Amino acid sequence: MKIELPRDESKVKKSESIAFIYLAFFVASRKEFYMYDIAIIGAGVTGCAIARELYRYQAGICVIEREEDVCCGTSKANSAIIHAGFDAKPGTLKAKLNVEGNAMMDTLSKDLDIPFVRNGSLVVCTDEQDASELERLLEQGKGNGVKDLRILDREALHTMEPNLDDHVTSALYAPTGGIVCPFHMTIAFAENAVANGVEFFLNTAVTSITSLEDGYLISTDKQDITAKTVINAAGVYADVFHNMVSSKKLHITARKGEYQLLDKSAGAHVSHTIFQLPGKMGKGVLVTPTVHGNLLVGPTAEDTDNKEGINTTREGLASLSEKASHSVKNLPMRQVITSFAGLRAHEDNGDFIIGEAADAPGFFDAAGIESPGLSSAPAIGVMMARLVQDKMHLTEKENFIATRKGILRPEELSLEERNELIKKQPAYGNIICRCEMISEGEILDAIHRPLGARSLDAIKRRTRAGMGRCQAGFCSPRTMEILSREVPMEMTDISKCGGSSQFVYGYNKEIQEEMP
Repeated sequence: MKIELPRDESKVKKSESIAFIYLAFFVASRKEFYMYDIAIIGAGVTGCAIARELYRYQAGICVIEREEDVCCGTSKANSAIIHAGFDAKPGTLKAKLNVEGNAMMDTLSKDLDIPFVRNGSLVVCTDEQDASELERLLEQGKGNGVKDLRILDREALHTMEPNLDDHVTSALYAPTGGIVCPFHMTIAFAENAVANGVEFFLNTAVTSITSLEDGYLISTDKQDITAKTVINAAGVYADVFHNMVSSKKLHITARKGEYQLLDKSAGAHVSHTIFQLPGKMGKGVLVTPTVHGNLLVGPTAEDTDNKEGINTTREGLASLSEKASHSVKNLPMRQVITSFAGLRAHEDNGDFIIGEAADAPGFFDAAGIESPGLSSAPAIGVMMARLVQDKMHLTEKENFIATRKGILRPEELSLEERNELIKKQPAYGNIICRCEMISEGEILDAIHRPLGARSLDAIKRRTRAGMGRCQAGFCSPRTMEILSREVPMEMTDISKCGGSSQFVYGYNKEIQEEMP
């Protein structure tokens, strides 16, 4: 039996009643036992943003995530858009937090070293559609507080975006719209949280939540955790955990969206994010550049009962090109380098659910976080931190670390600076991923920094090694060698994305020295 006592004194501010009542149980079950003030379930962009904001206060905080890394659910497979905020219904949390989150992005991108570009967005209308819908969105956006919205006519629009379809006659232009890397954004929140003392339990699946006299017992497949306050940021599974402790049930539908990513040679086909007029299932198929220079097309929208259903389909992918062609012409779809699908957490009432459950004191939900969830995440973090601070009467820290430095990118240096870097650290001159020109030095940084990468996908999310044209066909063996050497770990333990996704199962030849 090992009882893990928190290193931070704030983590032992747990009621003696719970400790004494349950200690015997934990000893008998031979499971590790951890005590925290606050436990966050889910290490997507919402959970990590909340963790970062909460550690502005004196508290013991942990984040529990079933996957092997952060950003492995909805946060890894979305449109990577920072929405302006015109399409959410006025008066909703979506409308409020979208605009607030958007306004935070310039400062956040500098403080946390996140790639972010305000490229602006266009909602296009064709000659077969009702242009009055653009006027409605314009007035709605103004009511939500979106700045500088305006409607462009055909001439101005096609001058701005020559590859718009010939039938596009007008568009709503939102210059505050932007694009971001969801991987880097989530990882930045998580690393900054770790720098401030938050502890992460990765590869740890929550199996049950039980109410206690002064908090909650969170049972997992590895250890048991008690916390005075629980924050439920579990994406499509947020209803499952909420319903464990509350009689007022939630229901979340997984809404699948399929995407296609095009090569960087297609990245300049459009310069703005091109939306279609929204329908019942969302904003339609968009076409947008990415912060890394690619072109992204998607998503589809299909409700599913399968909360693990992230497979792409022939029908879904085939529909993307046809639907996208209504807004953008001559899309070079032969330059698709990968396809993927993600799940959005759609709550029945259609709005974010953020706050304390009415009949479960100390249990807070951040549920139903679908689009514009990525845009809203910074503001959700602030809102949740204030709610919990008020509930627990937390005091602010004096030594909160507000900044974080990302992985050094040699491509952003001048030739002289890069040569000097390679002289001092030769690993930055050893190119591992030729498609994205990622060096061994960047991969070493990804492995050894806070929440260091332990799989090929974890390295890919941090460095982009394997995200290029060959989709890791060339660099995977070399990246595996670096992982094996640096962690260290056996080659047979290295996986694509944790779990049972190992690449190497043994040797195809056995070589033995001859016995004398």
